[in-house]
Amino acid sequence: QRVLLLVASDVDALCACKILQALFHCDHVQYTLIPVSGWQELETAFLEHKDQFKYFVLINCGANVDLLEILQPEEDTFFFVCDSHRPINVVNVYNDTQIKLLVKQDDDLDVPAYDDIFRDEEEEEEDSENDSDGSEPSEKRRRFEEDVIERTMRRRQRREWEARRREILFDYEQYEYHGTSSAMVMFDLAWVMSKDLNDMLWWAIVGLTDQWVQDKITQMKYVTDIGILQRHVSRHNHRNEDEENSLSIDCMRIAFEYDLRLALYQHWSLYESLCNTSYTSARLKLWSVQGQKRLQEFLADMGLPLKQVKQKFNSMDMSLKENLREMIEESANKFGMKDLRVQTFSIHFGFKNKFSASDIVYATTSLMENIEKEGPETTNFIKALDSLSRGNLDKLHQGLDLAKKQLRAIQQTVASCICTNLVISQGPFLYCSLMEGTPDVKLFSRPVSLCLLSKNLLKSFVCSTKNKRCKLLPLVMAAPMDVEQGTVIMVGIPPETESSDKKNFFGRAFEKAADSTNSRTLHNHFDMAVIELKTEDRSKFLDALISLLS
Repeated sequence: QRVLLLVASDVDALCACKILQALFHCDHVQYTLIPVSGWQELETAFLEHKDQFKYFVLINCGANVDLLEILQPEEDTFFFVCDSHRPINVVNVYNDTQIKLLVKQDDDLDVPAYDDIFRDEEEEEEDSENDSDGSEPSEKRRRFEEDVIERTMRRRQRREWEARRREILFDYEQYEYHGTSSAMVMFDLAWVMSKDLNDMLWWAIVGLTDQWVQDKITQMKYVTDIGILQRHVSRHNHRNEDEENSLSIDCMRIAFEYDLRLALYQHWSLYESLCNTSYTSARLKLWSVQGQKRLQEFLADMGLPLKQVKQKFNSMDMSLKENLREMIEESANKFGMKDLRVQTFSIHFGFKNKFSASDIVYATTSLMENIEKEGPETTNFIKALDSLSRGNLDKLHQGLDLAKKQLRAIQQTVASCICTNLVISQGPFLYCSLMEGTPDVKLFSRPVSLCLLSKNLLKSFVCSTKNKRCKLLPLVMAAPMDVEQGTVIMVGIPPETESSDKKNFFGRAFEKAADSTNSRTLHNHFDMAVIELKTEDRSKFLDALISLLS
């Protein structure tokens, strides 16, 4: 039986897909892979292939809507859904014939109980007209009255039950958040089947790191999952430490490390990385003259000469590189950057190539969201998928170059938004809109890039504003999507607080605001908090959103 793989466009999905492909390869399962970037493509792909295939695997898409209602499949079609989007639609949870959910057993789904949301249609009992068996009229009337009372009671109970059901479902579906990374779930599957390889483990690590880079999970969840993976890493990567077994040219080794939270610094200069990492740029307020001064003081405090800091990291003096992490961490504490080191993994291919997990995430994301047209839509997806294989270092390096461009563009846009006061408080949320003609605006018509920009902008804004109330607000950000069609892409980001649980209520809010104003919107993204909207409808949509959330 051939299997159809439908894979969403995010790095975690790509990694899960790589693991599954490797497993299929082991068992000689034939499959067809189709990238889908939104609901429309998913439906089209399903309609085109539903006659040839009976088994569909959906990766990072499909859990949070009622699949059977959207796709209307035949009885003998089966869906295997591995998706980190939460909450999972209740119909998917309780349909165990056609929909098989792949979730980790210890994932807390908080699904409401079956009896609270589904009930069997009770047949309204037939009227007791048919017992006209010539009994006394008074008897008949009494029976009729009892009947009426009973039916009224039943209706009232039903109404109460329906009201309670609406409330339960509202509470359950109100917030959107993310569960365990799909790549980790797939790796778990491989492990249970005793088919886990070091490559698969690395993809699981990259999938988890993607969730962390995109800010989809809490620090607590990240650290817990890192701990789980660390046990697998030590199982796969312990080697006898004698000389002969140390490392051959083409082998790969994964290592756990406390690394610096600086984007791509090993493939860039330390200076560029400090300037273009959202964490350091927000804490040092690099968009202001004062901030640039602080950066110079920070470098001086570490005792690193500018000449060294501004050249390629590889070319820095060995003497400086040896205790670099300790030096940076010590100075960072003085400058209010306490979390500059983070638990992560790195990979060595032979002697020369070393990458950290976040390098791979940035590179793969930029390949996938590349805006330079190079053929059909799926080219980017295939390139990004290829860059995850260790045989394709040239693609990976191409991705790293694109990622540097993207990070620069994000920081420059953040700086210009803050310096020109583009972030406005609308009452219940902050709002920022990128104008057509802003540099790099094309890049931000892609969902992942726009989300990264919005999260970085919110972090920076919270560091720059004096207003206590604004520090606790969520952000809605809009960017031009398609100028000819006159559409904008809009994304909602939850508030940036220390204790934030990363739960996002904008998905539901966007739907309601669009319904109440009849705005022409398209909820095409697997993340509900990303929508497309006609430019003319933007102001009425925002007004509705403000009154809804106030």
